[in-house]
Amino acid sequence: MTTPAQGLHTHVLDTLGLEIAAGDCAPGLVLRTDELAQRFDVSRTVVREVIRVLESMHLVESRRRVGVTVRPTEEWNVYDPQVIRWRLAGADRPRQLRSLTVLRSAVEPVAAGLAARNATAEQCAALTECALGMVATSRGQQLEGYLRHDIAFHRVVLNASGNEMFARLGDVVAEVLAGRTHHQVMFEDPDPAAVTLHVRLAEAVREGDAEGAERLTKEIAVGALHELDVLAP
Repeated sequence: MTTPAQGLHTHVLDTLGLEIAAGDCAPGLVLRTDELAQRFDVSRTVVREVIRVLESMHLVESRRRVGVTVRPTEEWNVYDPQVIRWRLAGADRPRQLRSLTVLRSAVEPVAAGLAARNATAEQCAALTECALGMVATSRGQQLEGYLRHDIAFHRVVLNASGNEMFARLGDVVAEVLAGRTHHQVMFEDPDPAAVTLHVRLAEAVREGDAEGAERLTKEIAVGALHELDVLAP
């Protein structure tokens, strides 16, 4: 259960995070703890806790006798799922989605090829189950249900690659997929061709077809980029 203090912390964190991500708090801007406490009507303890979280994301830097300074964009931890969420909520969403989708297109085909070589029987079964779930929720505007299966599918591929660096990108991919859905950068029903490609990818991984798995994942990435051209130009 969320306590009142946790609720205040979350509200202040989300508000400042969104403002920084959107550029409303420009790099170099100095934030004062007392002013923030007054603005949000919270204790300085809550503000300091929020600042610590923002510092961990490299969004701000705290210095004595200077205050809390907003850091340049190039210094942010752009792989942090919360930072991704905030950036996707702003006006820069199309560029962010494209940047993240290009990242996926560079990583996921290689991960899929490795998954075809390394996936366990349990992972193959999970991948098939996720693909069937995507098929079952691909009609009738069941985007939230589809999203759950889609995220789970891509997490399995990244984990099954056997590469711990790829596996750690599961949260990044999840935020991209969730951002597309929650900000209406998706068709009312998923592209049938994309759904079919996921089913075929599950089969390729199960059959140990590394070349096929890599090729199919590239096709999924190309389709995702095409959707962005249409829905978030």
